[in-house]
Amino acid sequence: MRYTPAGLPALDVSLRHASETVQLGQSRKLVFEIRARAIGVVTEPLLAAELGVELDFEGFLGAQRNGRGIVFHIQSIALK
Repeated sequence: MRYTPAGLPALDVSLRHASETVQLGQSRKLVFEIRARAIGVVTEPLLAAELGVELDFEGFLGAQRNGRGIVFHIQSIALK
């Protein structure tokens, strides 16, 4: 846990996604990791979650500070 200059709690985490979809009539597995950031009260349920637990996240994608890659900004968390 770190704190922003405004004093808000902030967590930088890595989220793993795994699912299956259909593309052009063929089954396709999707497995990837993405960097994510939680700021403010949304850090509390993230800290309380056990590693490996399935959660639903809502948020938005933004550029990283250094301009290399993207980061998912978590705005809400719910148990699946």
